[in-house]
Amino acid sequence: MSLAPRTLALGVIATGMLMTVLDGSIVTVAMPAIQNDLGFSAAGLSWVVNAYLIAFGSLLLLAGRLGDLIGRKRMFLAGTGVFTAASLLAGVAGSPAVLIAARFLQGAGSAMASAVSLGILVTLFTEPRERARAIAVFSFTGAAGASLGQVLGGLLTDLLDWHWIFFINLPIGIAALAVAVPALPADRGRVRGRGRGGAAGADVLGAVLVTAGLMLGIHTVVGVETYGWTSERTLGLGALSLVLLVAFAVRQATAADPLMPLRILRSRSVAGANLVQVLMVAALFSFQVLVALHLQKVLGYGAAATGLAMLPAAAVIGAVSLGVSARLNARFGERAVLLAGLVMLMGVLGLLTRVPVRADYVVDLLPVMLLAAGFGLALPALTALGMSDAGEDDAGLASGLFNTTQQIGMAFGVAVLSTLASSRTESLLAAGSGRAEALTGGHRLAFGVGTGLLVAAFTVALTVLRRPRPTPGAPAGQPLKPAATA
Repeated sequence: MSLAPRTLALGVIATGMLMTVLDGSIVTVAMPAIQNDLGFSAAGLSWVVNAYLIAFGSLLLLAGRLGDLIGRKRMFLAGTGVFTAASLLAGVAGSPAVLIAARFLQGAGSAMASAVSLGILVTLFTEPRERARAIAVFSFTGAAGASLGQVLGGLLTDLLDWHWIFFINLPIGIAALAVAVPALPADRGRVRGRGRGGAAGADVLGAVLVTAGLMLGIHTVVGVETYGWTSERTLGLGALSLVLLVAFAVRQATAADPLMPLRILRSRSVAGANLVQVLMVAALFSFQVLVALHLQKVLGYGAAATGLAMLPAAAVIGAVSLGVSARLNARFGERAVLLAGLVMLMGVLGLLTRVPVRADYVVDLLPVMLLAAGFGLALPALTALGMSDAGEDDAGLASGLFNTTQQIGMAFGVAVLSTLASSRTESLLAAGSGRAEALTGGHRLAFGVGTGLLVAAFTVALTVLRRPRPTPGAPAGQPLKPAATA
């Protein structure tokens, strides 16, 4: 396939990714308006986010493997269609139950499309330099999309109403489907006959175990802020989730055609990149969400002003992702660029641990937004490492795994950092601090813990990810194997 059709296909994949990322962040600044309009309780409101997160995070691995089996193009088209239809349902929702159901369906559609996106990309762009540029474009949509979602969500909520944060997906989704049908390469998958692995080459038992385990685990984690870490509910559901995931691992070691062949984790690059991602995404939840909350609840910004205040971060992330990340990766290697990006991100959260109660945007917050360029360095490098050993048969699986660990990191960040911030705020209020001072104290603690998570991510990247020993003439995208190390 020539470059022009592949570029069009990349545009379709990036558009699908952008819709997914925007939908994960666009609701954050519209939550108060949704609560007032539909009459959500404080606890019920969190399910506008949780329903999407649970469906998305738990179905990614299954969708990625099914994409390998039945065809990644089919899975992408089906997921985009489900997501677009669910967006219409969310936009017309007139009750909490309908909106939560629509958000769950949006998460399922996003999982189906997102799980195979990287798999399509790495099979389209096999030449290392072209693949690096394509990954940079793809990563830009993920890195900058979250901040753009807050900008767009604020503007739509203030200028129109919250329904439009979902209606805006309709023309984008329809256009993506129309272009994807001719643009994406046809692939037949590799479904085989029935065997011990399950029907038609799919490990049905493994699919049930991992989907149930992840869904229950993410559900448990997002409920920690309400029920606490040591409650009977948290410990019981967490233990059951762990049992299901252990049973899944045992199944994968014995099934004739496993859903997730364990050889994928023998690659040092793949295993290390996914672990770094969990830590990095968990830490950066505090930047994406807590900074927005700080702007609104402490500094008194409105929804649109909050989005605009976050815009410089989106701009520098985009400029770095699209402008320099591919060239830096080619010159210095993904590992070195990832380490540099993580150092910059440590500076972001480190500065936020000192944010004053009456912060001045230009002095105290704008430098933080500009340092967010580190995400534009780190994410493309991390994505390239996570997909570095993905071959034709396993590209969907590697893509699904990479997206799954991203969602696990996000859920972990939500549970840990928001719980710590809330607890610290409550203790400061009980000690007589004013509300602004108490909120600031809680946010500072979360930023400090986030900095620690980034230090851990840097340590893993430094010690686990090694410089690959080049193999002259070896083509990109060989089947997954242990990475050679220096």
